[in-house]
Amino acid sequence: MKSILLIRHAKSSWDSPTMKDFDRPLNERGLKDAPMMAQRMLDRKVKLDAIISSTAKRAFTTATFFAKAHQQKESDIKRIDKLYHAMPPVFEEVVAEISPAHNTVAIFSHNPGITEFANLLGVARIDNMPTCGILGVHFLCDDWQQAMQSEKRFWLFDYPKNI
Repeated sequence: MKSILLIRHAKSSWDSPTMKDFDRPLNERGLKDAPMMAQRMLDRKVKLDAIISSTAKRAFTTATFFAKAHQQKESDIKRIDKLYHAMPPVFEEVVAEISPAHNTVAIFSHNPGITEFANLLGVARIDNMPTCGILGVHFLCDDWQQAMQSEKRFWLFDYPKNI
């Protein structure tokens, strides 16, 4: 079995209207929510074998909080440029390229693509993936290249305001 946590980046700042979207940092709420959600995954006994992230600042910063919580180094995070505003076919490519040695992987990206990909998996209906929201999916296969064609099972859905 292979498992994915699809994670939308935490809440980002809009304080500087001239800043490029790619460079927007997390705001105060995002800086609080990301470590809280990383801790929730630890509380659920989730063990991440790998972390994959969009290279956009807000997604990568969110991923670093999860890496720290899971005792991984920032340099261990696999940065993938094409996850910045990726649509479902890109997520499918990324999943197919995951190392077979990894069983549980977190992927950090952006809306609207992360919500569309989450719904494509068919395990839950999500109208809008909340910031720092997490959808966990189990793939009943032994190889990531077979994941999209395999049977899928709902694992978890959590987000900061889900108290």
